[in-house]
Amino acid sequence: MTPHPGVVIQKLVFAAAHYAAFAVFVAACWGFGRLLLSRLAAPAHRDRWLETAMATALGLGLFVVALQALALAGALSRGAVLVLVAAGALAGALQWRAWRRQPDAAAPALTRVDRFALAALACVALPTLTAPLAPPVAFDEIMYHLPYARQLAESGRMGVYEWLRYPWFPYNYDLLYAAALQVYDDVFTHLLHALAGWLSVVMIYRLGLRHVNRLVACIGAAIWLALGDYPNSYIDMGVALLVLSAFVALWWWHEAAAPDRGVRWLALAAFFLGVAAGSKYQALIFLPLVAVLVVRRERRPQVWALALLCFLLPCIYWYARNALMTGDPFNPIGARLFGFTNWNAADYAQQIIDVQQHHASPPNVMLWPVLLAPFSLAWKRSPAVRAAVVFCAWALLVWGVTSRYPRYLLPSYPLIALMAAVGWHQLFVWIGRAWRWQLPARSPQIAGGVLIAALVATSLSHSLRNVRMISPTPESREAFFRERIPGYEVLSHLRAHPVEGRLYQVALNDSLYFAPNPVWGDIFGPWRYSDFVYLPADQMARKLRDQQFSRIVIQTALAPYIHTKPDFDRYFQLITEKDGVKAYRILPTSP
Repeated sequence: MTPHPGVVIQKLVFAAAHYAAFAVFVAACWGFGRLLLSRLAAPAHRDRWLETAMATALGLGLFVVALQALALAGALSRGAVLVLVAAGALAGALQWRAWRRQPDAAAPALTRVDRFALAALACVALPTLTAPLAPPVAFDEIMYHLPYARQLAESGRMGVYEWLRYPWFPYNYDLLYAAALQVYDDVFTHLLHALAGWLSVVMIYRLGLRHVNRLVACIGAAIWLALGDYPNSYIDMGVALLVLSAFVALWWWHEAAAPDRGVRWLALAAFFLGVAAGSKYQALIFLPLVAVLVVRRERRPQVWALALLCFLLPCIYWYARNALMTGDPFNPIGARLFGFTNWNAADYAQQIIDVQQHHASPPNVMLWPVLLAPFSLAWKRSPAVRAAVVFCAWALLVWGVTSRYPRYLLPSYPLIALMAAVGWHQLFVWIGRAWRWQLPARSPQIAGGVLIAALVATSLSHSLRNVRMISPTPESREAFFRERIPGYEVLSHLRAHPVEGRLYQVALNDSLYFAPNPVWGDIFGPWRYSDFVYLPADQMARKLRDQQFSRIVIQTALAPYIHTKPDFDRYFQLITEKDGVKAYRILPTSP
C-alpha cells in the first residue's frame, strides 16, 4: 500500500527534526570531549577519526557526570540541560578549524574487495538510521529505563523509585534519557542509545583498518551493526561503547613512549570504566583483567590513586548509596553476601533460574569465528590483536561460568565482533586456497555481486519496515501503541482519570511506561505478585487496601485465576476493560 504523500512529508520532517537535534548534541559531546582530550597529549599513532570518536565518547561521559551532579543537587532541569548542550556546541565550534587542520592517518589504497566490503557495510548500516525513529515499545525500556528517566525528569532530583523492578541499579546512561525527556521526546532517547552503537562502529573500523586490513574492519563493523539494539532505549550499547573506549585508551597507554605521558591515557581508561560501571553492574567484570594488565607495567601508588579517583568519580554515588541505604553496594545481586533487602531469597533464586534456564544460549553465530583469531596472520603480526583476543577470552570465560545470557555479553561485542572478523578473514583465506583449484577466476566477483544485491534488497526492506513504524503525529503514535502495547487503552483511561490511592498491576510489566506514574506490582520485590494474587478475594482486597491501593489492573489472559476467584465481584468493581485487560476499583472490606 502506497503511503499518502502528506504522511511521507510528515515522516521526513519528523526524522529531519530529530536528526538536527541529534547533530547538535553530538557536536556538544565532541566539543567537550575534544577540549579535554586535546590536553592529554597526542596518542603515539594519530588517527583523526578514531580520536574524534573517542572525543565524542568522552564528551558523552562528561555529560553523564554533569547530569549526575545536577540531579544530586536537585537542579536537573530543561534550562540546565540546554545550557550544557549550548556550551558543548560552542566548544565544538571553537575547535572546528583546529580539527580540520589535524593530519589523518594514511590509509591503504582501495582494492576491489575493499569496495565490495564498504558497499556491504553501507547496506548493513542503512536500517540502523531509521530504526531509532519509532516510538518506544521494547520490553525493558518501557518497564524501567524510561519510567526511571521520566521520574527523574519530572522531579529534577535523584531518587530511589521502589516501585520499579530494579530501583537500586546504577543508572548513569539513563540520566541522558531523563535529559532527553526534559528537552525533547522519548524517540530521541533511541538516538542516544544508537549514538553509542555508531561511535563503536567508527572505532571498530579504524582499529581494524590500522591493525589488520580494511576487509576485516568492514566485517567487524558490519557484525556489530547487525547485532546492535538500535530501535530502543536500553543501555547495553552505551556500556559497550564505554568499555571499548577504555580498551582504546589502555592501548594508547601501552603505546606511549614516555610513561608519565601515558598515565593520562590510563586515567582516561579508568574514567570510561567508571561511567560504564555506573551504568550496569556487568561492566565490573573487566576490572580484574585491567588490574592484572596494568600492574605488570605500572606500580606507582600515585598513579593507581589517580586511576582509582577517575574510576570512582562517575560511579561511586550508586555504590555508596546502595551500601549505606541497603547494606548491599551491588543491590540486589550481592544479596547472598551482603544480605537481602527489597528482594528475598526466592526472588534472587527465581532471577538466577530465569537467566540461566530461560535466556541462556550461545552467542550469535556471526561471533563464533572469534575462536579462529589465534590462528590468523594478524595474531602473529599485531600485539593489539593479541591484546584484543585476551580481552575476548576473559569476557567469554566470565560469561560462560555465570549467566550465559547473550545480552550480558553485549558490552564485549564490539571487540569480539572485530576479532570474529579476523577469524572470518582467516576462514576466507582457507576457503580461497581450496577454491583456487576448483572455481573460475571470476567466481569471487560473481559471489560478491550476488551478496551485495541480496544485502541491498534486505537493507531496503528493513529500512522501509522501520519507516512504516515512524509515528510523527499524536494520532499515529496512539494507533501505534494501541496495536503493540498490551492494555494501552485501559492504562490510558486510568492515567486520564486519576484517583486517590495507589495502582497495582498484574502481568503488565511490559506496559509500565504508559500506566499512571507510579504503578506497583512485579514478580520481584516487596509488592511481588505471589504475596497478593494467590490469596482469596477478600484477603487480597484487604491486603491491597491496607497498603493504600485503590485500583488494580490485570492482564487476564496471563493471569486468568484472579478475576475468576469466588466472590471476586464482591470486593472488586470493574472500571473498564479492553483486549483482555481489566481495571477494577478495590472496594472496602469489613474488618
